[in-house]
Parts: sequence; C-alpha cells; structure tokens
Amino acid sequence: MSTPSARLAQLGLSLPPVATPLAAYVPAIVSSGHVYTSGQLPSIAGELTYVGKVGAEVTPEQGAEAARTAMLNALAAAASLVGGLDQIGRIVKVTVFVASAPTFTGQPAVANGASELVAELFGDAGRHVRSAVGVSVLPLDAPVEVELTIEPAGVAW
Repeated sequence: MSTPSARLAQLGLSLPPVATPLAAYVPAIVSSGHVYTSGQLPSIAGELTYVGKVGAEVTPEQGAEAARTAMLNALAAAASLVGGLDQIGRIVKVTVFVASAPTFTGQPAVANGASELVAELFGDAGRHVRSAVGVSVLPLDAPVEVELTIEPAGVAW
C-alpha cells in the first residue's frame, strides 16, 4: 500500500510551504493528541487562486478547486507539526466555509473539493466528519476557507 505522500505525488501535487498567518495566530497547534489548523485560504505562493463569492464571480467547480487548494495548505500546516504528511494518522474533521452569493446553496459540493482530496490521500483514514458553511464574506474576499483537525499517526485510543 502506498503512502499519502506517494499518492500526493501520483496526483501531480506537492505540499506547499506553510502559509504565513495574516494576523495574530499560528497556522496549527497540537492539543490533547490532535492537531488543529487555523483557517487556510486557497492560495498558491501567497496569491489567492480565485476571488469572490461562489455562485457569483466564482463557479461551484472553481469553488471546489479552491477548496482542494485550501486543503493542501491545511495539510501542510498539520504536517509541519507531526513530521510530514505520512505522519498524519487520521483526518478527524474538516470545516469548509464558502463565501456564497445570496441564493447559492451548493456548499456541500464545494466542500467536496477538500473532502475528496483527503479521501484520495488517506483512504479510510481520510473519512471524516464535516461542516460546509455558507458565509457572506471571507478574508481577502477568498471564496473558501478550510479548517482541519487531524490525529497524528501512532495515536491509539
């Protein structure tokens, strides 16, 4: 069985550097055996991939792609604290905030961009609980923001 980092490479992806916080917080923290990330935006090299509201300036498909990018940033933040992607034992919870046009109700499909990536990388250990929340605006006018809770490898209950 291949590792999450090998599956990431097979997808033609790599973990980005951990994003620099925009304000007074840290990208991720360990507490009670879990790693919690701050909200991560869909940025590559410090630039947002899309700007605007899903259902208006951003299509649902672009929103799902942005959620996938934000998930890569969240995974990078979590992996930085546990020794790499392969040291993530389980994805526990994913929260996806979707900046939505007033009539847009497809937040779950947008959030699938993040959820499907961790399923591809971690298999059964990528199955997680999730919230997909529509909001009026996000920092820097990002279309999505992703928070992640993980359990490091080797944690036994």
